[in-house]
Amino acid sequence: MSIRVHSWLKITIAAVTLLGLASCATISHHQFAEPTSGWQTKTGQLMYRTPKTTLIGDAIVRFSKTGNFELTVSKGPGITLLSLRQDATFAEVKGAFARQGWSGPVAKAPQQLRGWLGLRDQFIRAPNQKVVRYAAGNETFLFRF
Repeated sequence: MSIRVHSWLKITIAAVTLLGLASCATISHHQFAEPTSGWQTKTGQLMYRTPKTTLIGDAIVRFSKTGNFELTVSKGPGITLLSLRQDATFAEVKGAFARQGWSGPVAKAPQQLRGWLGLRDQFIRAPNQKVVRYAAGNETFLFRF
């Protein structure tokens, strides 16, 4: 009986070790740049529209000259609907409007996030605009600052 317990214990330890190593290999640890005084910050309103959805919320946009980008959309104080962090190659999307959220290489983003991930280029291309309009497929984004 003790030989069976010992063999079972060895197998369990080996399985847990392999699972741990496999999970380390598949989890991405991307380090986004933190906002500094050199980043531009804009606060205003966003109207997001699709054929089935209209969302109007407060928007905070931060971006750097080197291509780092952050967007937070909220509905009143303390209710974050969407939080997006992005650089040239990687993005992370969280919040109630993002459902389960997503993070990964921008090139492999799910189709439903492509419009949101296109916003970075709009702000970097025209950093001083008071109104930013952007359409991607059936999505329309209208920012007023």
